[in-house]
Order: sequence, then C-alpha cells, then structure tokens
Amino acid sequence: MSFDSTFEELFVEFGDLLRKSGQSIGSDDILVFCDAVSKLNPSDLVDIYWSGRSTLIHKKDSIPIYNQKFREFFLNAESISNDPRKKKIQATSIATATFEIPEVEEGTPGEGEEEEKKMGFVSSTTDIFRSKEFKDCSPEELAKMRQMMNVFKLSPPERRTRRYQLKKNGNKLSMRNIAKQVMRNHGEIDELVYVSKKRKLRPIVFILDISGSMADYSRNLLQFAHAARSAHEKVEVFCFGTRLTRITKILDHRSPDEAMKIAGNAVLDWDGGTRIGDSIETFLKKWGRNGTSRGAIVVICSDGLDRGDPRILFEAMERLSRLSYRILWMNPHKGDQLNFKPNTMGMIVADPFIDQIVSGHNLNSLKEFTKSLVNLR
Repeated sequence: MSFDSTFEELFVEFGDLLRKSGQSIGSDDILVFCDAVSKLNPSDLVDIYWSGRSTLIHKKDSIPIYNQKFREFFLNAESISNDPRKKKIQATSIATATFEIPEVEEGTPGEGEEEEKKMGFVSSTTDIFRSKEFKDCSPEELAKMRQMMNVFKLSPPERRTRRYQLKKNGNKLSMRNIAKQVMRNHGEIDELVYVSKKRKLRPIVFILDISGSMADYSRNLLQFAHAARSAHEKVEVFCFGTRLTRITKILDHRSPDEAMKIAGNAVLDWDGGTRIGDSIETFLKKWGRNGTSRGAIVVICSDGLDRGDPRILFEAMERLSRLSYRILWMNPHKGDQLNFKPNTMGMIVADPFIDQIVSGHNLNSLKEFTKSLVNLR
C-alpha cells in the first residue's frame, strides 16, 4: 500500500462494520477497496466514498445502508474526536464543506428523508461560501473554495459531424447498405438499415486575463480552468496579460497546487498590464487558424480593461467570431446583475462579437456556468 498502515487498518475496520451490518463483503473486497483508495487520495472523503461504494457494494439496495454507515464511521463528531486518523482525514479532506451523498433513485429501499442524503460535514456555511465574492474572501476561505472547485464537472455540448454511423433508430435510410443487401440476396431486403450523423463534443477554449486589474479573481478562474481541463481533454487554456501563454499541458498535473505553482512560473506577465487585442491576435495566428478555435466555445475571462489598440481588438474579435462557434465573455464585475452593460473600453469594442456575457465572481456563478454549457446551442 502507498499510504500509512494505520489508514489501511481504518479502512479494514470500515469494511468490517459494513459486514456486521449484514452486507455480503469478503476479505478480497476489502483488499480491493484499500488498493483503490491507495491509488487515489486516502485523505479525501470523495475518493474514500467512491472507492468503497464501487468495490464493497454490489447491489443497488445496499447503497442506503452504505451511506448510513459511511456517515457514522467517517463523519460522526464523537467518532472523529476519538480517532486521530479520522481527525487527519477531516482536516485535510478537500470535501469537508461540500461533500454530499449522491441521491438514490426514487423507489430504492431505504429512508428518503433529506437528512439521509447529506453528509455530516455539510454545514450552513456552505451556501455562504458559494455566494461570497472571491474578492471579499480571506486567504483561508479562498483555499477552501479552490478545493470545492475540484468536484465541478464540466460537460461540453455535443455537435453533429458530417459523417454518418449505423443506428437502429436513425433518421435516415442507408441506401448504400440496403443496396448491398439487394445485391447479396438477389433482390431481397432483410431489414431496413438506418444511419444518423455522428456526434462529437465541442472544444472549449479558456483565455484568462491574469493582469493586475483581475488579481482578485484570476487565480480562482485559473483553478476553475484546471478543474475543467481535468474533467475533459477537449479543454484548452491560455493566460494573457501583455502577452499570451498556453498552459494547457501544465494543467494536466493531477495536483491543483502543483499545477498552479508551475503555471505561475511559466506565465511571466502575471499581475501586469493588459493587451487583450494583441493576445487574441496571437492566439489566432498560432493556434486559432490551425483548428483550436474552429467550432469551439471560446470563453474570454476578463474585466475588459485594455491598454492596447482598440482597432486591433475589434479586428481580432471579428476574426475569432468567424472561426468559433460561440464567444462567451466572463466578467466577474457583472456579479449578479441581470441587465449588465459593458462599461470598459475592451468590452465595448468586443461587444458586437460576444454571444453571451456571464459572471465568474463566486462559486455559484461558476457552477451555473458549467450547467449552462451542456445546453448551449
């Protein structure tokens, strides 16, 4: 095992608790559970929960019992106070403020009360964290928020391609395959063959402003981009101040802290000036025209304070709009305003080519953004 033997004993104890509650769990199941946790993060409640649920539970009916015992064993306040191993998990877990037991489908045996769905660490402060602006948070609160972002799941929308694939419930007859049947069977058709267009996920490109005017938000938006990249390989990430830097490969590091550290060293113009037009023009010349932005959803995260030439920005945005599928502008200063109007030079110049202006000032706005992407048409 790659983790401390005391933690291994803790997970064995949890397996024994499930066995005593009537679950059919063998020693081999517990060994697989320990091995699964060792390959993830033994101090992360999310990893522990899903490792146990996928290796120790074999029937859907057992999920409510598993949820109950998991809460009692790992999250009960009295149990934690008497066990230093559980204290360590509580102190280091990335999920202490947000982890919830996934809901069980309706009709599944077990209690259906809302209390049964929540984990012990879900506190009244969670909603406060999610709605509090990044610029108003203390360093400790920001650290917790960045940890919460790791559980965000970004799902890019799908697009139809020009290629077809065989499909039983397709919307078009495959005349080629039907003709082959006729020739093979001397004029007889065995069955009608249908096809439909293949679907692929749309690429998403983040272009993040890390200039001085975005200092209150840039690191949190970069953390969000890391979570997006971890969720899907179709995500590209760039940073810009006075120049553009591609950091997609840097964000492939599984550890968010390590990724942020390397990105900070790679981006030389952090907290400096802003040249939005020049940066977008560089993106188009080096990556955009080669296919990175073709049919993609481009998300520009900036407050629009630009020191560059407005003409360059206008022309760059015009070309970008022709190449990309949609341009979304994430401006943290929008906040919760419903009728937000661009009020900085950069945004005013770019406004004719922006499909949608979204916010990114707190966790709630980022979560709503991830939900809206999948339905973007």
